[in-house]
Amino acid sequence: MAASNLKVYVVSDSAGETGEAVVRAAATQFHPQQVEILRVPFVQDQRTVDKVIAAAKLGGGTIMFTLVVPELRDYLVWQAQEHNISYVDLLGPVLASLERTTGREARHQPGMLHRLDENYFKKMEAIEFAVNYDDGRDFSGVLKADIVLVGVSRTSKTPLSMFLAHKKYKVANVPLVPELQPPESLFTVPKHKVIGLKIDPAKLNRIREQRLKTLGLGANAGYANVERIHMELEYADKIMRRIGCFVIDVTDRAVEETASLVMEHIESRTMPAT
Repeated sequence: MAASNLKVYVVSDSAGETGEAVVRAAATQFHPQQVEILRVPFVQDQRTVDKVIAAAKLGGGTIMFTLVVPELRDYLVWQAQEHNISYVDLLGPVLASLERTTGREARHQPGMLHRLDENYFKKMEAIEFAVNYDDGRDFSGVLKADIVLVGVSRTSKTPLSMFLAHKKYKVANVPLVPELQPPESLFTVPKHKVIGLKIDPAKLNRIREQRLKTLGLGANAGYANVERIHMELEYADKIMRRIGCFVIDVTDRAVEETASLVMEHIESRTMPAT
């Protein structure tokens, strides 16, 4: 019998990205246990803490937090103890250790990691870019992008775009569909910027069938038809060969692994010669 999802509430008086990243890293060690991460960002008052406590008590789960405001942190700990809810202070022990080492008290101001941080704003710009130029929504993004992903439907173009955006790359992705002509700009941008994504037909068939079930549609729809899949993949391969782009087989790769290969390829082409 499959284990039920574990709910983890990530509470922060800032964006909560640090806490979520820590929880996601830890969660990989418990595969195949499913961990549902519920981020609660920009907490500024006890009322919000009360809502999290109520949700955790009702639905089960644990609370992990990166609260730097002492009053909010203490209140959450008190409430969690009162209601027998497990909790982890992800930032408090680090702050305390640094205070002891430096002999200085922390500022206890939320959001300082992102304040006037050029890298942060670049990441936000890249995320917005990925959203605007996702799935061929606007082909003008092809000429503006650092990376252009191409492939048939369900080859992880969108999640890969968002992962790379968090690494500050501006990514556009273009679906390759036999009935639709790809934009001419795809053949004029430097080919090292274009990344082709291919996948095993049988694996793609299973992914698409599952997608149809999720949507409440029959698994025999044309979208998951084996002949149709082979036709799409052959068409995509033809386009990728015409471009002469770098191609990655995503069949058994996690998004993180594929992203690593993409970044390695891009960086090897943009590094100055020594």
